[in-house]
Amino acid sequence: MSRRDKNFISPVKIGRRSFITLLGGAAAASLVRPRTVRAQQGAMPVIGYLGLETPELYASRLRAFREGLGKTGYEEGRNVTIEYRWAEGHYERVPALVADLVRRKVDVIAVPGGVPGAIAAKAATSTIPIVFEMGADPVALGLVASLNHPGGNITGATSLSAEVNPKRVELLHELIPTAKIFGFLVNPTNPANAQASTQLATAAAESLGLTLQVLNASHEDDFETAFATLTKLHAGGLVVSNDTFYVTRQELLAAAAMRHKMPAISQSREFVAAGGLMSYSGSYAETHKQAGVYTGRILKGDKPADLPVYRSTEVELFINLKTAKALGIAIPLSLLGRADEVIE
Repeated sequence: MSRRDKNFISPVKIGRRSFITLLGGAAAASLVRPRTVRAQQGAMPVIGYLGLETPELYASRLRAFREGLGKTGYEEGRNVTIEYRWAEGHYERVPALVADLVRRKVDVIAVPGGVPGAIAAKAATSTIPIVFEMGADPVALGLVASLNHPGGNITGATSLSAEVNPKRVELLHELIPTAKIFGFLVNPTNPANAQASTQLATAAAESLGLTLQVLNASHEDDFETAFATLTKLHAGGLVVSNDTFYVTRQELLAAAAMRHKMPAISQSREFVAAGGLMSYSGSYAETHKQAGVYTGRILKGDKPADLPVYRSTEVELFINLKTAKALGIAIPLSLLGRADEVIE
């Protein structure tokens, strides 16, 4: 089960942009028209679902989303239709995929799994309701006016993302106190997230007297290059930033870390289960489920502007004891005692 980490480092506040929140009467009317027309015609409502990766990589997230829909009484194929669009890791395709869903006049656009989908959806329509799921700050990105009063046609769920990177640096330092250099992996094709994550992680490293080497990886082939660079630098470990591209490739990251005998901390239990050393992050299942709940509530008539952005503050720490032993690392009892699960 998730729990709140008492040692969680307070996030650095990011400046908020001003945001226009008023909707005209015509826009508000068009916001509900598709649902009304379909109801009169006896047709099932349609959800447009945009995934940044593939259905296989999104399997656990889809289960959580459908579970959330089920809590509001909707079941795919029985009383709701879902139109899927998959970017397959190519973020440059996202705007065109969203535009296609808008042309099809779906009732709600769900964009779980990251910033690019939410930004593209907001740019594409001001009338079709949008539900996002992300780790970034939607206020700082200009997506919503505020967490309590989103305004406009968009709302969603957020988990701790960039804010947990300082804690990851701290945990790896606690485990390997003699190391002076750590790597920090970011996805340059998701610049807003990469910039915020790097800023927070760098500040944490400097406060601990560490050097943080920022490495880019936006393709699977980049993983090997990143680990090879860390080996040449004699780095003590790697911190993987939060990004959908990484969270759906935890097994590949874990395998690369083991090949290079590099202690690493990432963002999900899948990384640790696949042989990675540690993971620390928010619960993705929780926020994807909530995105499903909000999508269902909107289909029932709730307006996005009236649904506060769901903010999850729960965090999970997982440790692979077998990997630690293989790397010659002794896990302190104090750290083991704080773990949600220890895999042996």
